[in-house]
Amino acid sequence: MSIDIVSPENLVYTKPELMNDTHMHYCPGCSHGVVHKLIAEVIEEMDLREKTIGIAPVGCAVFAYNYLDIDWQEAAHGRAPALATAVKRLNPDKMVFTYQGDGDLAAIGTAETLHAANRGENIAIIYINNGIYGMTGGQMSPTTLINMSTATSPSGRTSSKDGSPLDMSRLLAQLDGVCLVSRQAVHTAANVKRAKRMIRLAFENSMAGKGTSVVEIVSTCSSGWKMTPAASNDWMVDNMFPVFPLGDLKNI
Repeated sequence: MSIDIVSPENLVYTKPELMNDTHMHYCPGCSHGVVHKLIAEVIEEMDLREKTIGIAPVGCAVFAYNYLDIDWQEAAHGRAPALATAVKRLNPDKMVFTYQGDGDLAAIGTAETLHAANRGENIAIIYINNGIYGMTGGQMSPTTLINMSTATSPSGRTSSKDGSPLDMSRLLAQLDGVCLVSRQAVHTAANVKRAKRMIRLAFENSMAGKGTSVVEIVSTCSSGWKMTPAASNDWMVDNMFPVFPLGDLKNI
């Protein structure tokens, strides 16, 4: 007996039409590819393909425009929220989002992020936090954990010399202009579903003019962490989640 696995009644998954037929440059086990797919699915489900403008950063996601067939603007390092502010104010009917890593958002872009959120700009910020500079060689980032070894902290981060990991989501949740801060992950099917739901809510908030929405994705960097993808997921759960616990920090 043969089974037709491509008939409509048996079809359980298709690639989002917004995703281009481009080979991913991300490392095996990287969370970026999953988050890209979720963003594409949400845009399609909300029928926003012609109304979405993404702001691409500097960092591992610098080539986001190669994968998602929507309008993009390229921002200088850390300046994505400032550019998104201009794009949204000039195009208030568009759904504008930034896609940033912790080195981009929580280091060189700290001021731009905080001030855009404090003004309550009607943008969505997708924030990928893997605790390291993945693209440039695995250096310590603002969110690197205490005792975590990186290329620039081979003996581990110390609070006395380097300070504590910077919890940007907790800071942003205190600002009146922010309507949503949610911290999620994409390492299991259940977590993927929750992350997608919060990305959609962030995009809905942008279109409704409710203020700034932030969805942080606590992520792995198997190359920067020098681990296999499976070991990276386990290490993230055991070490990243206690410092950056998942859940909604603000939702109004």
